[in-house]
Amino acid sequence: MSEKVGLILAAGYGSRLEGVSALTEFKPLTPVAGKPLIFRTISSLEVAGCSKIVIVLGHGHKEIEKAISESYKGNTPLIFVFNERFNLSNGVSVLSASEHLGDLFIMTMADHVLGDKLMEIAKDYKPKEGAAALLVDYKIDTIFDMDDATKVLSENDKIVSIGKEIKNFNCIDTGVFVCTRGILDALNNHFELNGDTSISEGVQDLAEEGNMFTVDVEEGFWQDVDTPEMLEYVEKILS
Repeated sequence: MSEKVGLILAAGYGSRLEGVSALTEFKPLTPVAGKPLIFRTISSLEVAGCSKIVIVLGHGHKEIEKAISESYKGNTPLIFVFNERFNLSNGVSVLSASEHLGDLFIMTMADHVLGDKLMEIAKDYKPKEGAAALLVDYKIDTIFDMDDATKVLSENDKIVSIGKEIKNFNCIDTGVFVCTRGILDALNNHFELNGDTSISEGVQDLAEEGNMFTVDVEEGFWQDVDTPEMLEYVEKILS
């Protein structure tokens, strides 16, 4: 395997968090307990052993890139990619970063707060060639906003189905993926057929081939930050 790359998807509008911070209108720059979301994500990927980090931007890309470049004090090379089709589904953001991703990358979103224990699980996981894995949480009774959560049905550590609306599920998508280029092939096939692709569609296609695995985060902490209520909740936990 080549070096491990980190991939952060930060191209969306983030409209549900708009106005919560007097400091910024951009979701990735929204402070959580004093530290902007995107810097928390960068730190998490560094914990997971990523030797460079690709950040895909869309809405507000110039302002966000400038803010990150001026404030980042770490040593990990950061590569910025502008996804000009950021109004499409999130899988298109993944494809826009394709040339910067090697044979092994850890993918997550800019709006997730991720504990070190969870990222160490991601660091230690080695996917088989052509496959990918999603870190999942079986602690369903601890999920803050179940309506908003992406549900997963996993059997024998493989994804059977995934989606926000599925009725039969046993764990929750944490938004952290350990990937080979197999996920890029699945997303690309979808995109060529439909002119758009979501990550969930690529995941479902890999799952049908038996190449989409699940990894239990055990006691690892995570929380996505999509709404003011989620922000308030995670700040309470971090304090």
